[in-house]
Amino acid sequence: MFIYRPPCCNQMKSNVGKFIKNPKKALITLSLPIFIGMFVQTLYNLVDTFWVGRLGAASIAAITFAFPVFFILLSLNSGAGIGASQRISRLLGEKKKAEAENTAVHGLIISAVMGLLVLIIGIFTIRPIFRLLGAGEAVLSLSVSYMSIILIGVFFMFASFMMNSIFAAQGDTRTPMKVQISALILNAILDPIFIYSFGLGVAGAAVATVISFIFSVLLFWHYLQKKSYLKVRFCCYKFSWQTIREILSIGVPASLMMVLMSVYLAVITKLMAYYGTEVVAAFGIASRLESLAIMPLVAISLSLTTLVAMFYGAKRLDLVKDMSWYGVRLGIYMTGAVAVLFFAMPGVFLGIFTDNKSLIDIGSIYMRVEVLTYPLMAIGVIVARIAQGLGKGMPGLIINIIRIVVIAIPLGYAFVYILGYGFVSVAWAMVAGGFVSSAYALIWLARELSILSAKNKILGTKRQPA
Repeated sequence: MFIYRPPCCNQMKSNVGKFIKNPKKALITLSLPIFIGMFVQTLYNLVDTFWVGRLGAASIAAITFAFPVFFILLSLNSGAGIGASQRISRLLGEKKKAEAENTAVHGLIISAVMGLLVLIIGIFTIRPIFRLLGAGEAVLSLSVSYMSIILIGVFFMFASFMMNSIFAAQGDTRTPMKVQISALILNAILDPIFIYSFGLGVAGAAVATVISFIFSVLLFWHYLQKKSYLKVRFCCYKFSWQTIREILSIGVPASLMMVLMSVYLAVITKLMAYYGTEVVAAFGIASRLESLAIMPLVAISLSLTTLVAMFYGAKRLDLVKDMSWYGVRLGIYMTGAVAVLFFAMPGVFLGIFTDNKSLIDIGSIYMRVEVLTYPLMAIGVIVARIAQGLGKGMPGLIINIIRIVVIAIPLGYAFVYILGYGFVSVAWAMVAGGFVSSAYALIWLARELSILSAKNKILGTKRQPA
C-alpha cells in the first residue's frame, strides 16, 4: 500500500539507539570530526594572519587586538550553543523529537537576539575597547575597520555556531566538519581577492570572513532541511520560557567559563611580563603548544556531553555512570601521554616555533612544570562537560573559579610580587590550582554518580556494559 508522507515527516533515524549499543565507539566516532574541525579552525586563523601579514606590522597588530574581542563574541554564543545542544540531546534520548526541534528554533532565535545586542553595543563601544587594550592611533583605525565589518556579520557567525551545535546535539559531527572545511577553502580564496585585488587591506580580511560565515549558514541550512534527523521549522515554533531558562542555565555559566579563561591568560601573561620579554615569548610558545595538545581532550569532552545528555534522557543511567568514568580515564591517559612527551623533550617541540636558544631554554624550564597541569586540567574539563550533559551549568564554572580565582591567580601574585620567586613559580601556582580544582571535580562527580546509581536501582533498568 502506498502511504503519502508529507515532506515535514522526516524518516531519518535517531542516533540514540546506535550510541546505546556501543557508547565507547560512539565517543571516538563523534570526537574525530570535532578534532578535525578544531584543527581547521586553527588553519582559518592562520590563513587570515598569512595574508594580512604581508600588509605590514600595523595590520598584524590590528587583527591581534581584534582577536580577544572576537574570542569574547565566540564565548557568548558558544554558551548558548552548549545550552541548546544538551537540551536537544536529552530530549532525543527521551524520544521527544518535536520538543527537540522546537529547542533548535529557540536556539537560533536566541542567537539572533544576541547578535542584535552585540551589534548595537559594539557600534558604540568598539573604539573605546581597542583604546583600553592599548591600540595606538595608527593601529586603532585598522582594528575598528576590521571589527566593524565582523560586527555587521555577527548574525551569520552566531547562526553558524548554533547550527553546528544543533547537528552535534543529534550525534552528527561530520556535517559541521564538512561545512568548516568548505568555509576554510572559500576564505582562503577570498582573502587575497578582497585584501589585494580590491585593495581593501585589513577590512578585506573581515569581508572574506563574513562571506565565509554567510556561506556556512546557507550550507548548514541546506543540510538541516535535506540530511538532518531534526528539522528546523519556524512555522511550528512554540515559545517556551522553560526552554529559554534551560538553555541559559547552561549557556550563561559556559560563556562565563570561556571569558574567565581569557582573563586568566591575560593575568598569567602580565605575571610573566614581570620577568621580561623573553619569558613572555617563551610562555606564548608553550601556551600555543598546550592549545594544540589539548585539542583531542576538548573533542572528547564535547562528544561526552552529547552522549551523557542522550543517555540521561533515555533513562540509561548505567551508561551515564560508565561513560563518565571512562571519559575521565581517557582524558587523563591522553593528556598524561602528551605531558610525558613534552617533559621528556620540550626543546624539540619548542623548536618548531623558534630557533632562539634562549627562548627554548626558558620554555623548557617552564614546560617541565606546566605539563603537570595537563591531566589535572583533563579532569576539570571532562567533569564540567559531564555536568552540562546532566543539565547542570554551575559545577563547571565553580571548578574554574576554584582553579583560577581562588588558587592560581592569588598564588601567582604572591609568588611573583611578595615572595620574589622566579617565573617557574607561576607554573607551580597553575599546578596548585589544577590540583585543588580537580579534587573538587572528582568529589562532585562521585557524589552525582552515586545519586544517579540510586535512581537507576529505583528505575530497575538493566545494566548494559559500556
